[in-house]
Order: sequence, then C-alpha cells, then structure tokens
Amino acid sequence: MSTNSSEKKNVLLVDADEAFGRVLQPLLGHGYQLVQESTASAGIAAFETGAIDAIVINLDMPDQDGSSRLLQAATNRDLPIPVIAYSWDASRQRILQAFKEGAFDILTQPLDVQLLRFSLDRACRRGDLARELAEARRLLGTSRVEGLLGNSKAMDRVCDVTRKVAEVFTTVLITGESGTGKGMVAQAIHRMSARADKPFVAFSVCSFPDSLIEDELFGHEKGAFTGAGQTRRGRFEEANGGTIFIDEIGDLALPLQAKLLRALQERTVERLGSNVPRPLDVRVICATNRNLEKMVEEGTFRQDLYFRISVVKIQMPALSERKEDIPLLAEHFLRSFAKLHGKAARMLTPGFLSALSRYSWPGNVRELQNVIERSVVLANGHEYLGVADLPEELRGLTVPSDDMRAGSFHEAVQGFKKELVRSALKIHSGNRLRAAAELGISRCYLHRLLNQFNLAAEEMAQDELEEEVDESMMPEFEMPMSGAKRPNARIA
Repeated sequence: MSTNSSEKKNVLLVDADEAFGRVLQPLLGHGYQLVQESTASAGIAAFETGAIDAIVINLDMPDQDGSSRLLQAATNRDLPIPVIAYSWDASRQRILQAFKEGAFDILTQPLDVQLLRFSLDRACRRGDLARELAEARRLLGTSRVEGLLGNSKAMDRVCDVTRKVAEVFTTVLITGESGTGKGMVAQAIHRMSARADKPFVAFSVCSFPDSLIEDELFGHEKGAFTGAGQTRRGRFEEANGGTIFIDEIGDLALPLQAKLLRALQERTVERLGSNVPRPLDVRVICATNRNLEKMVEEGTFRQDLYFRISVVKIQMPALSERKEDIPLLAEHFLRSFAKLHGKAARMLTPGFLSALSRYSWPGNVRELQNVIERSVVLANGHEYLGVADLPEELRGLTVPSDDMRAGSFHEAVQGFKKELVRSALKIHSGNRLRAAAELGISRCYLHRLLNQFNLAAEEMAQDELEEEVDESMMPEFEMPMSGAKRPNARIA
C-alpha cells in the first residue's frame, strides 16, 4: 500500500519513544518521511511552522490535555491536518473522546503496520483533495471585490484596502502604470460605498487642453466668455452627492492645481463668471501613472494638494508582477468578447497560455484585454484558441510541444502553472527557495508542483545532498537497556 503520488508525504509522529520512530520509519516505506516530536506542544509547533501532511500521535503519553490541544489545533485550521491516534486503551469512551476532538482514525497497540499505512494513505488523500479544492476555489473564484479580477497577493492587498476605504469618506490616490485598472478600483470604491446610488463622474485631465479643464471641472455662468450662451454645470456639480474620479491628476497645470485645492479644502466650487461659492458633497478619487513625490520635489506639483488627495494611497501592481492572475483574466476576457462579438465559446490551449506567461506586458491588463479580443475576433473557427491565434509578437514565446488541444480550462491552467515553475527555476538556476519566493508560494507547495509536473528530475542531485545532510544530523541508534521493552514490541 502506498500513497497516490510519487511525492513523499511528511508525517509528524508525536511519541516520546524515539527508538519507536526509528523502527517505524523503514516499515512505512519510501512514501513517507517521519518527523518525530516527543511532546504534544512540540508537535503543535512543528505543524504550525512546517509542511505536514498527516499526524500520528500516541494517546498514552502522560500529557492528556496536550494531546487534546494538538487534536483540536490540527483540525481547526483553514486546511485541517488529519490526525491518526493510537493507544493501548481500546475503551469506547477514549475512542469517542478522540473522535470528538477531531481524530481522523483510531488504532490500537500493538500497531498493525499495514492498517497504519492504509489509514495514512486515506488521510493523505483527504489532505490532497482539501488542498486541491482550496486551490481551485482560489483560482476560479473571482476577487472578493466585484470587478477586480485576480487572486495574487498583490491583488489581495488592493482588494483589502479598497474594501476598507469604501466604508469611509476620504480622498484616495490610485497610482500605477497605464493599463493596470486604476479606473476599475475607483468604480469599485464608489460601488461599495454609501454613495453607490449617487453619480459616479469620471474625468481625465489628458482628454482636454488646459484652457478647457477649468470649465469642465467647475462649469460657467451664461456670458462668462464669448460663446457661453447658457449656464453649464461642471463635473464637480454633476457628481454632487456621489464620487468624482480625476484621472491623470499629475498632468494638471499648476494654476488649476491651486483652484482644485481650494475646492477640496472649502468643499465649494465657483463657476467661471461667478463669485458665488456653491457647496459640494463629493467623494474625490484621483489617479496617476506619474511619480507625484518626485514632482513635488521638482516643484511641478503642489505639496499641499498632494497631501490633500493622498490621504489613502492604493498602488496598482503591473501585470508582470502578478502573472499568476493571467489565466483568470484571459478566461474572463475570452468569455466577455465571445459574447460581445457573437462568437462561439472557446477553450485556451497550454501553448496559448504559455506565450501569455512569457510576454512582458508593457501595456498591462489593457494590453492583455486587446490581445484576447483580437484572438477571439480573428480565430479560424476552431473550438479552442492556440498559438496561431496570437499576435505575431507573441507566437515565438510559446513552448511548441505544449500547444496541444486543451480538454478544459483547468488543463490549460495546469500547463500555465507548469511553465511558471519551469521559468522561475531557470531564472534562479534551480534554487527552489528563490524560485518559490519569485512565484509567491511556499517551498513546500513548489515541491508538490515539481512532482505533479514531473519537473523534479533535474533537482535530484540537490535532493540527495539534502538527504545526506539530514541523515548526518540524526542521532545514533541506541540499543535499549537490559530489561526494557523492545522497540518493536509495540508493532504487531
């Protein structure tokens, strides 16, 4: 009996008898790696700081309360660790109590190794399924903030700040490269705020010459200038009670910065041709792809206005910093544009996603959106999108052997993840720790991916070296004293 994976499973053995662990390890076989601790407290510390797939604990240790704490701590996690308990006491009360505390299985001593391996196999399978389910929910689930797609750590931070700032009335400055979705964040803040049923007015400074911006923002009275035949409300008045989003705030001329600052400080506007202040109740959100701090130092942006608009700052990550979100974004755009253009729903091949993963995306999410729309519109009637449907500049970035027909979106995503792992290892010359940091995942999860995608062969030499170091650090086996119980007396 062995586990359903070539990957070794880390099993935490909590038993004060160190000799018992040394005897048990070879009997379990190569599919399991025992990590032994002598107390329940040490066991809790071990699975809270390390990667453990299953726990085996001796219930006959003196610290009964510690055993209960370990059972509860292991089973009350977001991803529970299955616990197999064993005891000389087979009483119904003790077994019921252990199950009540969260035990996955109960075995009696002397241990039947075959039963133990069978129980471990089932426990590890359950753990694998729980991790896969959590990963599927993380991958396929949309962001916790409607409209913001992505499950990367960078987007988690954006969503967290967005949700918090939506609940209060304060100015927000959204920064980041062009095409990262700053406008989407502004809309999300408004949509989740108490002003959601009021106007959301967007204004881009770059869309108008300086001579017209003041009129666009603050409006004018009839006769204020030649051609002003009637009174006109500005964008601030149109957004009264709601939210105004001023994009590319860094391109606003200094004289207009002064008038904007006054409007924000006094919460009033004066139309061109009028000196009557009009009260405003407007939430102000600004965005820019420029370095406002540097502009303040150079004197091209007012420091007092910068402090006024940047009470809360949200930094949007570039797409190259969150490539793990590309499959989810690509799938979303694929479905949206297929519906918009009346095209049949298609699937994405691993080769298609491989090319997306290797591209630098200087235009960020907006460029990805354009690439997917172009591919959908120009696809040659297939039921999937492959490398041939990509723009010319992306076709040479794929791995040709990976461009097979995709059976499902999940299969394509698996191919994408494989390419990310392969690229990270290549960049860091096979260093797993650095590769895991590059991908934003734990070293243990990277190890699982290496085995899942059969990428571990090139790491074999490093594994053997690590095992030699581990074995050199293990204590020498000591023969039990005369009269003591033989270690294998606890094994049937």
